[in-house]
Amino acid sequence: MDPLLLGALVAFFTIFVLFSGVSVALGLLIVSAGFLIIFDGMRSLELMPEILFGKLDNFALLAIPMFIIMGASISSTRAGADLYEALERWLTKVPGGLVISNLGACALFSAMSGSSPATCAAIGKMGIPEMRKRGYPDSVAAGSIAAGGTLGILIPPSVTMIVYGIATESSIGRLFLAGVFPGLLLVGLFMVWSLYSTARSGNPALLTSRSYTWRQKFEILPRVLPFLAIIVGVLYAMYGGVATPSETAAVGALLTLIIAVVIYKLYNPRDLWVVLRDSTRESVMILFIIAAAGVFSYMLSSLYITQSIAEWIGTLDVNRWVLMGAINLFLLIAGFFLPPVAVILMAAPILLPIITTAGFDPIWFAVILTINMEIGLISPPVGLNLYVINGIAPDIPLKTILLGSLPYVGCMVLAIILISFFPGIATWLPEVVMGAAV
Repeated sequence: MDPLLLGALVAFFTIFVLFSGVSVALGLLIVSAGFLIIFDGMRSLELMPEILFGKLDNFALLAIPMFIIMGASISSTRAGADLYEALERWLTKVPGGLVISNLGACALFSAMSGSSPATCAAIGKMGIPEMRKRGYPDSVAAGSIAAGGTLGILIPPSVTMIVYGIATESSIGRLFLAGVFPGLLLVGLFMVWSLYSTARSGNPALLTSRSYTWRQKFEILPRVLPFLAIIVGVLYAMYGGVATPSETAAVGALLTLIIAVVIYKLYNPRDLWVVLRDSTRESVMILFIIAAAGVFSYMLSSLYITQSIAEWIGTLDVNRWVLMGAINLFLLIAGFFLPPVAVILMAAPILLPIITTAGFDPIWFAVILTINMEIGLISPPVGLNLYVINGIAPDIPLKTILLGSLPYVGCMVLAIILISFFPGIATWLPEVVMGAAV
């Protein structure tokens, strides 16, 4: 059978299996085993266990559970609320300080937790009621937090970037650095829209904030600065050549747990057990998907599907930006239905040879891919962040949350366009810190 036709069949059956309700990892294994048996015979299954476990035999994978423990430790405390309060007190004189505080808190908490749902929940529990109490439109209150939460998979340290780095054999350090300025760009665009939307509501009082004394401003800093110091320390150790990403993640996880115990009194064994239990559950889920995606990639390569698609794309007489537009559309649709980790692991083996053949930088593409995944987090039918916000504020209709988040989707699309025209937004910092890629 023609490999391109076979690839279409694989895509169809993969979508069918995943939509049947089977978990992503199990679905990938079912599709891989089925096609290998049909086209390579039963003997091809002998390699599956070796590939499955071999994909997990990677020291870099240790960074995933460690960063997840960091995020779980922070999410289980009042760190998010304290971070929000600290920014609100220090930005009290800034026009629209409250909505800016919310988005700034989302950005900083994202850097600490690396989790979009955790960011939404932690900042939303404080930010949404406070904005509504002061008269902000429900669409701004809910939409800004939902969008701000998506920054968790872009601003380093990001588990999504680690997964992309492992899937494409790219430098995780470069990927982390590549997400810094695009993340700040998104924060800036979100703030601009939030201020415009608030001003358009016709209530100028919303752009003013309450006053705080210097004592109130400083008294909250001791509860926030230690966590921020850990993030700075982790990044310094990673880029200063002190330790590998996995080693810095392990130290960061330990220090975060210690600070959670010392500052937030998280010394109850039951609370610590919840942190470790939830972290283990999420880590195993991600690692299982990674292992299953390795088998899926082997199946695509064994049946010559990946190579044929890359060759076919190479023969197309189309502008490379038209090609990138088609890839973005594919990623956008995939992100509507699947979690970011699953999309990256399924699509990377196919897309990497295509984008490199077309002359695109894989590090730059990681940022484009991640922003597409962010759009999926606030878009139906899955839109995980939308449901998190709805759980925090159940009296705000899901329709209002969705309509409030749509302008932020537009901000993300604008960011993709800007990064496409000015790729240095993503590539400049990695090149300055780590030198030109070989």
